[in-house]
Amino acid sequence: MSLEPLLTAAPAIPVHAFAAMGAFALGLVQFTAPKGTLPHRTLGWIWIGLMAVVSASSFWIHEIRLWGPWSPIHLLSIFAPMMLVTGVWYARRHNVRGHGITMTSIFVGALVVAGLFTFMPGRIMHAVVFGP
Repeated sequence: MSLEPLLTAAPAIPVHAFAAMGAFALGLVQFTAPKGTLPHRTLGWIWIGLMAVVSASSFWIHEIRLWGPWSPIHLLSIFAPMMLVTGVWYARRHNVRGHGITMTSIFVGALVVAGLFTFMPGRIMHAVVFGP
């Protein structure tokens, strides 16, 4: 395992990757910690900020090009911020179920599922974890 492939990549890629790793770790904390508390809300806003960085930074990553510089994963980069707003909207209206489903869906879809694709051969995170 070596961070060298990540650290020598275009600047948007490490920003994107480190924000995603932080959001993943913080998301795990959020799932296990008590809900509705001040720490949950505070960490939730940090998680939203990290996810906003993940989404925004992805628009400068063009490793997979299917439609000009874009790929299907960029659709997730448009969809995730809309879902973040929806999750906050649910929380502000005390719709715990809607908030939980929305935030869990973002975590699973944008971090777990999309994250697993970064470990495919030929991708930077594959080189980081498994070597060149």
